[in-house]
Amino acid sequence: MDVVVAGGHGQIALHLLRLLAERGDRARGLIRNPAHAADLEAVGAEPVLCDLEAEDDIARFVEGADTVVFAAGAGPGSGPARKQTVDLGAAVKLIDAARANGIRRYVMVSAIGVGDLDAVSEEMGPYYDAKAAADRRLEESGLDYTTVRPGALTNDIPSGRVQAGLGIGRGSIPRADVAATLLAVLDSPETSGVTFDLIAGDTPIDEAVRSLG
Repeated sequence: MDVVVAGGHGQIALHLLRLLAERGDRARGLIRNPAHAADLEAVGAEPVLCDLEAEDDIARFVEGADTVVFAAGAGPGSGPARKQTVDLGAAVKLIDAARANGIRRYVMVSAIGVGDLDAVSEEMGPYYDAKAAADRRLEESGLDYTTVRPGALTNDIPSGRVQAGLGIGRGSIPRADVAATLLAVLDSPETSGVTFDLIAGDTPIDEAVRSLG
């Protein structure tokens, strides 16, 4: 499998790229900062220099891929404008790039609160508004999408067990378990068209993902 991950230097992305590379898949990560290339190479991935905000068309950066994964984000220190250009704008650019290259599969890393915007704080509103809009654009794209909405992210030791679905409540989850779930989703075409929340739980990841199809 040839997978391109947007936001390739993020913590979830690095976990996913390592998992892909370790099993022999081609793992490519889009990065803005050349200084981050060594970190991708250290996990066996190919760094691809691509500024998702500056480039109008990113189609050439994903040529040949079987699947794209959107794991980019403006980050907690950014203002509302960057939420629009990264969390929404870059996600849409990746949709357009996938369609231009005939790439059918698109996996989105979203956020658990996107499913209940009424419960979002005013401070977090711009972030969740951008993520919700990106999720809608993906759903309307005609691509074989899966949208994964993890809970609060931690760097705890992964357990390999999760709870996945809708209406499961709020909770946290180690970033490494999110990455392992993304890998299982990539291996499960039956999750096409599925959106689900994801938190730590008691079900092995592969079993939890199979139950979604």
